[in-house]
Parts: sequence; structure tokens; C-alpha cells
Amino acid sequence: MKTASQLNFGEYGIITGIDHSHPSARRILEVGFTPGQQIELINSTAFSDPLAFSLRGSVIAIRKSEADSIFVQ
Repeated sequence: MKTASQLNFGEYGIITGIDHSHPSARRILEVGFTPGQQIELINSTAFSDPLAFSLRGSVIAIRKSEADSIFVQ
């Protein structure tokens, strides 16, 4: 299964699930990363931390470790 951190620049994915054992899982859900939503990786820094995603018409930046807990297809 692919994670959000594995998306390439400009690639879309549909969220299929969240790893609820991650310490930030609740925050990830609260900012809108919910199953069924389409996300797009729109920016990353030289070391890929943080990653910026387009989600529901907004740009949200999260850490790579948080993006590792978001499963996409």
C-alpha cells in the first residue's frame, strides 16, 4: 500500500485510511485528511520535510512522518 509521502510532485491520490497508532493521527484527521478525500502533492523541500498537499481547496503542510501514516491509492 502506498503512503502520501510516496506521491510524486503533482501526483493525485485518494486517501484510503490513516494509521491510528501514529501519535498525530487525530490531528491529521482534524485538518481534513479523511478517507475518500483526493489529495495532491504540490510542494516539498529539499529533504522532503515538510510536504505540502492540496486538499479540499486548501494547502496543508505536514511532516513526512505524518504523511507516512496516510494511506492512498
